[in-house]
Amino acid sequence: MTTNLQAPRVLFIGQQPETVDFSDPALPPGFDAAKIHAGIAIGMQQMIDRGWAAELCLVQPDASASEAVKQRLASTSYDCVVIGGGIRIPPKSLLLFEQLINAVHVAAPSTRLAFNTTPQDTADAAARWLSVR
Repeated sequence: MTTNLQAPRVLFIGQQPETVDFSDPALPPGFDAAKIHAGIAIGMQQMIDRGWAAELCLVQPDASASEAVKQRLASTSYDCVVIGGGIRIPPKSLLLFEQLINAVHVAAPSTRLAFNTTPQDTADAAARWLSVR
């Protein structure tokens, strides 16, 4: 865990926007890759504005995702990992979501987990758990 003298470290895990199936009725209508990228940029800037060391990990919706997360967690210690709604919300992403949760649990068992509803509320999701560290 980070000491009080260091900026909290947050890892935001999301699905590579260009790989999202926008025809999925579980996703909000009108979403596209450009809107997701813009939302991610807002969320990342909000975390930086709070003085946090924020990093982004965009994954493919396949077996490589959990390996990418494990590698990222092996290289750096994070205070909070936020998993995006694009991975968590669509029912067909359940297996990917489970794989990522388990990858975080194994690689960083003391790291807090948070979940956003949109890329723009990523900082608020992390803040809920950074305040209890």
